[in-house]
Amino acid sequence: MWNRFWDWYEKQLKGSLIFLLIIHIVQIPHMAWNADMYFEMGNISRIHPIIDFMLYGVDLVELVSLATVISLIYTHGFRHRIG
Repeated sequence: MWNRFWDWYEKQLKGSLIFLLIIHIVQIPHMAWNADMYFEMGNISRIHPIIDFMLYGVDLVELVSLATVISLIYTHGFRHRIG
């Protein structure tokens, strides 16, 4: 029973890490947008409100994904310490 659970868990860990990688790749345009907002250049920011909303929303998605992946990695380490 436990082996089946841990196999499922390994798949979830890999999927979460891939999701986190994608979120961090999306962070690249977000950082450029954030710098544009900070320096008030107006090249990227304030062109369209939907684009601003999507680039701002990356932060909100990143927080949830980081918490999930951290808990999965912690449990993964716990599993290898026990078994």
